[in-house]
Amino acid sequence: MLARHLKAFFNALFTPLARGLLRIGVGPDVITWIGATGVTAAAFGLYPRGELFVGSLVITAFVFSDTLDGTMARLSGRSSRWGAFLDSTLDRIADGSVLGGLVLWFAMGGDEPVLAVLALVCLIGGMVVSYARARAEGLGMTCNVGIAERSERLVVVLLATGLSGLGVPYVQAVGLWLLAVATVVTVGQRMLEVRRQVALDGPAATQ
Repeated sequence: MLARHLKAFFNALFTPLARGLLRIGVGPDVITWIGATGVTAAAFGLYPRGELFVGSLVITAFVFSDTLDGTMARLSGRSSRWGAFLDSTLDRIADGSVLGGLVLWFAMGGDEPVLAVLALVCLIGGMVVSYARARAEGLGMTCNVGIAERSERLVVVLLATGLSGLGVPYVQAVGLWLLAVATVVTVGQRMLEVRRQVALDGPAATQ
């Protein structure tokens, strides 16, 4: 619910910028590529060096491109299956890069093997959460349930990492523990939801 309200707010906020970019010939796909490239570069360029606060700020700035490109597509009437596919694919790369950068930091410079494992659990779990929904929809079902969807996961990891970079104690560990548990629970929720829908289709659908 909160994510939907925030998305509506930022859509309205970015509308003038989106109109301006469209007027000078910049398309939504360009913004999608810029956003994903910026997130990936910041995650692997800053997090492994321990620049947690600056890295989180830069990543957050580029994450907003995900809202901007959607606003541009809507205003220009260029919404398409290709645009949706590109956006979702690059989102997965960007999300994986954020947690991948943290895994590298915790495993090497940060010397926090437990947090490295937690970040890895969040990374793998996040990929499975997205895949479960895509696979269910490919099979003609819906699977948009769960307590930790993409926006919530990003908010938690970026906020916890940024505060940790400012020296706030324990916030990174607490954030990753919560995110790991919530991600695993979400995977389970999506599996149960698909199982429920399959069961409603009759015994033949489970074979």
